[in-house]
Amino acid sequence: MAKIRIGQGIDFHQLTEGRDFWLGGVLVPHHKGALGHSDADVLLHAICDAMLGALSLGDIGVHFPDTDNTYKNIDSKILLARCAELIAEKGYQVVNIDSTLCLQAPKIKPYVPQMREAIAGILHLTVDDVSIKATTTEKLGFVGREEGVVALASVLLEKA
Repeated sequence: MAKIRIGQGIDFHQLTEGRDFWLGGVLVPHHKGALGHSDADVLLHAICDAMLGALSLGDIGVHFPDTDNTYKNIDSKILLARCAELIAEKGYQVVNIDSTLCLQAPKIKPYVPQMREAIAGILHLTVDDVSIKATTTEKLGFVGREEGVVALASVLLEKA
């Protein structure tokens, strides 16, 4: 395998009443939360998929299936740490992450520093190695109607 590998990840979750809204490892106050088998942290899931994809290791559904109750309501920070272990076993480490959240509400700018710190801490990076941006869909589609949230992530890995 090459010394440098790039992966991309994308994840979607429905928003619903009565769930906590976890984004980037941070609990974001909102009247809706993401629906999923785990805590449904769409950003961490996209980053996990990018990391795994960079090394052709499948996706988080392969490693942490929603048919396994072991992962029911699991904290996605644990999944991110396990993905880091999987890439480390292959001799790689994360260099940097660039990610985008697509959501109409809530505004996440106040929470981005905490998200960057949480992700950097788990992956042994500096906060400058973790980029998190956000955009709306200008009220278009399921994201614009606040029915769901989407995250995209690109990850650069290097041979350790």
